[in-house]
Amino acid sequence: MNGFKIVVLAKQVPDTRNVGKDAMKEDGTVNRAVLPAIFNPEDLNALELALRIKDQNPGTEITILTMGPPRAAEIIREGMFRGADNGILITDKRFAGSDTLATSYAISQAVKKINNYDIVIAGRQAIDGDTAQVGPQVAEKLGIPQITYAEELVSANEQKIVIKRRLENGIEIVSTPMPALITVHSSAPECRPRNARYLMKFKYAKTSIELDEASQMEKDLVEQRKYLKIQIWTVDDIQADVQWLGLSGSPTKVKNIDNVILAAKESKILTSSDGDIDSLIKELIENHTIG
Repeated sequence: MNGFKIVVLAKQVPDTRNVGKDAMKEDGTVNRAVLPAIFNPEDLNALELALRIKDQNPGTEITILTMGPPRAAEIIREGMFRGADNGILITDKRFAGSDTLATSYAISQAVKKINNYDIVIAGRQAIDGDTAQVGPQVAEKLGIPQITYAEELVSANEQKIVIKRRLENGIEIVSTPMPALITVHSSAPECRPRNARYLMKFKYAKTSIELDEASQMEKDLVEQRKYLKIQIWTVDDIQADVQWLGLSGSPTKVKNIDNVILAAKESKILTSSDGDIDSLIKELIENHTIG
């Protein structure tokens, strides 16, 4: 066997783990300008699973597929720096406002265009949504089996892939024929760091949009080394029906948003004396914070 064809679904998300007082706008939307954009954490777990399959099966090819604005090409490069072979960015203003249903439709159309794949791997959920819906919806639209909450690769061969799943009260070992889609749990192994050799190889990898503002040296380099060209696909490229995209294709509607800011109203300074500790415990019990 000459390895597997793996598509890793990745998303660039605002870093909601470090939310400050300016993280929300007055209208209740996320102020992305003050939050750094990062590689969705569980998608990195998914990439590591793909890389472990590649380690065990020489000839495996990993493609990073992401949907987002042009700057999302940054996470494709991050994936390539860790061992992915190439990447595709699906970007188009007509994708704006897509909920999970519209997003999964667009991604499934892109995977169908790729066509030659054995395994699609994604993180369980994104930290800017926490719905865990996109992966399973993509599998349904592709008509392929899926394994969710994957934690560890047990084995993979031409006939099937065997995965250990993380459940609420234990683990489960399951197998499925390929092609299949796998969503990876946060308890799976963390992704390996950047590889210096891959960093040097792919540091000039760019999309056509980025090349418009690149130096002539960079343009010549990408022209000479085709593996540095990050593909861009639009709505037309993936042959998507625009009525199923963006706001028009998104049945999820936000009815109301409350912007809640938690702020400390008072503070206490305690000494190490037994009296201060005893007083604090009594106060916490009386206001039902504990007990």
